[in-house]
This record gives sequence, C-alpha cells and structure tokens, in this order.
Amino acid sequence: MPIKIPGGLPAAQILESEHIFVMDEHRAMTQDIRPLRIAILNLMPTKIATETQLIRLLSNTSLQIELTLLGTESYRATHISEEHMESFYQNFSAVKNQKFDGLIITGAPVENLEFTDVAYWDELCAILAWSRTHVYSTLHICWAAQAGLYYHYGIDKQSLPEKMFGIFEHEVMDFRHPLMRGFDETFLAPHSRHTTVDEADIEACPQLDILARSDRAGAYIIADKNARQFYITGHAEYDYDTLSREYFRDTLRGMAIDIPYNYFPDNDTSRRPRNVWRGHANLLFSNWLNYFVYQRTPYDINTIE
Repeated sequence: MPIKIPGGLPAAQILESEHIFVMDEHRAMTQDIRPLRIAILNLMPTKIATETQLIRLLSNTSLQIELTLLGTESYRATHISEEHMESFYQNFSAVKNQKFDGLIITGAPVENLEFTDVAYWDELCAILAWSRTHVYSTLHICWAAQAGLYYHYGIDKQSLPEKMFGIFEHEVMDFRHPLMRGFDETFLAPHSRHTTVDEADIEACPQLDILARSDRAGAYIIADKNARQFYITGHAEYDYDTLSREYFRDTLRGMAIDIPYNYFPDNDTSRRPRNVWRGHANLLFSNWLNYFVYQRTPYDINTIE
C-alpha cells in the first residue's frame, strides 16, 4: 500500500525513483479506507533529507498512511526555505485538537544545551503532554528520546567525553517484545550524539524496559510498559552517507572529530560506506506500525485517550 504525502513534497520524486509507492493527497481521496494518521515533528535542520528517510521507512508496509509534517512555532527553521515550511508543514496549534494513530519526534542538534535552554522547549513539552491523550503511540528519536525520557520520567541526559559517532553493534534484550520480532540476536545501528542516558537510570524506572542495548553505545531501544511510548537513542533512519556528510562538514569547519566508528571500509574516508543497518531499520518501523499502531489504535480515532 502507498503512503499518502502532501502534493509536491520533494521526497516524492526521490522515493518514486527508488520504486517506492507514494501517493499524493488528491489520489488518496478516491480510496475508501481509513489510513493511519501519522504525524512527524521534524526538528532536524536537514528537513528534506529527514522527511525522505522517514517516509522511506514508513512506506515499507502494507498499511496506508496519511502523513502530517509538523514544525515549531516558537523557533523558525533556518536551514530550509520559508516556502517549503509554509507549503508542507503545519504548526502544533493547527493540529492540537486532532488525534493521531502515531507520532514520530526526530532528533535535533541541541543536545549540548540544557533542555530548558532549547528555544522551543516549552512548546515541545506541550506536544509531549498532548501526545499522551491525542496520540496512540509515539516514537522518539535520538535527542527527542532523551527529551522524552526527561519530560515523562525525570531521567536526565549526561555529556559524553567524545561524540558517540559511528555504527555500533547491539544485542536484543527481550525477544518476546513485539517491537523486536524478527530481529537478529545482534544487529547494527548508527549513532551520532554528544550526550547519553545512563542505563542504570532507565533500569531504575519501573515503567520502562530496555529492549536493545550496545556495550559501546548503551541503551538503544526503550519502551514504556504500556507500549505507547518508544525511545530510540540512535538513528536507524540514516542513509548510507549521512554520517560521512556530518564528518566532512565538521572537518571542513576545522572541528576536532574522530572518523565514525566501524563506518568507512578500513577507516579509509575515500571509500564508500555501506548501509549495513537498513534491514533492521525497516523491521523496527514496520513492527512499530503493525503491532503498536495498526493493531491497537481504535478504528474511531477520536476515542484515543
């Protein structure tokens, strides 16, 4: 089944070239089906790249999805045109009375700031509170995972001595959990962050379970016991070259940064990295959509509470 996206969204042309079935809102109006309503609060500066990455993963399912892109009112994006934001994004105030089957909150390059120093922190807190009653299942990614754990459970983030940057091996801690269904015992996933959440703090919280972790990168997939909130500390959605673009960007700026761990073949930055996490990224998103959105959300979306 296709994913329904706003007409003219740049991601459409990219995904169609990959033979991924996307459908604009006008064609979707002719189909007699209730699609899953998924909102993405996109806090990344690379708006179009992040849109494309997430839509690619959401489209790998037999479910029809209606996508809503959200931005912040308290902070205006500076790395994307105003025209793009006005054409494809809505503000929280425009949707706060609506209900959604699922919500994805992306990472953001603000992890070195205290949460309360982030320009849109108050607005994000309002969205996190709203998600408890207006969204059936929420997926928090990277910094959003740290922000969500802090807001919902008071678990603070901690600074790292050096950036967690590369492709890390993880192990599944609970194969019985439906989100981990089909996962190999060990799998790879990207991380790119300067802060972390201590595993001991998560384990001390009775409402949370660690579903997957890494000896190097720490807790990776965290779930609340109600299976309504999920926290992913890495970036399963990243393309094969996302880390390399981050690395070359920072080296050109003269920043001290190590080569991404386990990423370039033989640590040779002239060689093309391989995407060795795509299979589990697709599995993660399809499991979330199937087991925690589609199978659990009430058909009458307005009864979500």
